[in-house]
Amino acid sequence: MNTMNKPRVVVLGAGFGGLELSTLLSETFGDGVDVTLIDKSDAFVFGYSKLDVMFGLTTFDAVRLPYRNFVKSGVRLLRQTVTAIELDRRRVTTNGGTYEADFLIVALGAEYDMDATPGLAEANEFYTLAGAERLRDVLPTFNRGKALIGVCGAPYKCPPAPSECALMLHDYLINRGVRDACEDGARKVAILDDGAEMPFDLFLGVPKHRVPSVVVDSGMAEDGWIPVNPRTLETKYPGIYAVGDGANTGTPKAGVFAEGAARAVASDLIAKLRNSGKATEYNGFGTCYIEFGGGRVGKVEVDFFSGPMPTGTYYEPSVAMRADKENFGSSRRVRWFGM
Repeated sequence: MNTMNKPRVVVLGAGFGGLELSTLLSETFGDGVDVTLIDKSDAFVFGYSKLDVMFGLTTFDAVRLPYRNFVKSGVRLLRQTVTAIELDRRRVTTNGGTYEADFLIVALGAEYDMDATPGLAEANEFYTLAGAERLRDVLPTFNRGKALIGVCGAPYKCPPAPSECALMLHDYLINRGVRDACEDGARKVAILDDGAEMPFDLFLGVPKHRVPSVVVDSGMAEDGWIPVNPRTLETKYPGIYAVGDGANTGTPKAGVFAEGAARAVASDLIAKLRNSGKATEYNGFGTCYIEFGGGRVGKVEVDFFSGPMPTGTYYEPSVAMRADKENFGSSRRVRWFGM
């Protein structure tokens, strides 16, 4: 460890995992630890907001949370693109400089591989903000025919999202008075992996996911994802952790699980930096909210690691549950961005 100066923690990616980890370290150490948080974007967006943008319930500008509002003691957030990761030296190169770490946390998430599915680039997808915005303009023109929601590869972020899309689309078409017309013969065809064909007029795709190329190039990934100890999030490289969608933990790829994993990493780092105490392991617990249309929201609570097998509790959809979902977002918006 760098003993002459402050301990250096470098966090790659300012999603759920990176934001929560940096916040916890700031709360614990203030400026006693040098935390560098790096992300190529200028703003954070809750993933579930993309469906709201797509169906015209909100706008792109309304869901953006600018990173300039993430102000934490001991943390500097840099808008830069990671171009190389040297695992043996815990050194990161970006388009803006080079950073060495005593502890390196890779939380770069998953990227979308549009080229992995022939034709997807010319069709519609709703997992990017640009795709959601494009569909916001396409959906009002869809008055007749078949809509097909296609998952182009697994695993993928936010497992309920394709079902949410179907339920919200059903509700949207009913409100426009064209739902019954959207069952007629289709003009286009999607080909499944078994050779079967499914006709459609409107395709709404979930792109295949992959870890960013810089992670692949570093040698961290195996079988497409970063192997970690699922309870500590440690990789096989000393002082390097991975959290979030890019890490192979055995839990779903969703922000709430990245956040929980970040808490476990923070606990481990705090124990190591203090040279005392015992880290709290990742419990694999998460809550997912599910849009059902008509203003109703359901909820699922899942616990992956507490018992011998994963367990879950399902809460029936209701209008009242929307307040829970809104509190989920607002509590993190205040915690991370003070907004």
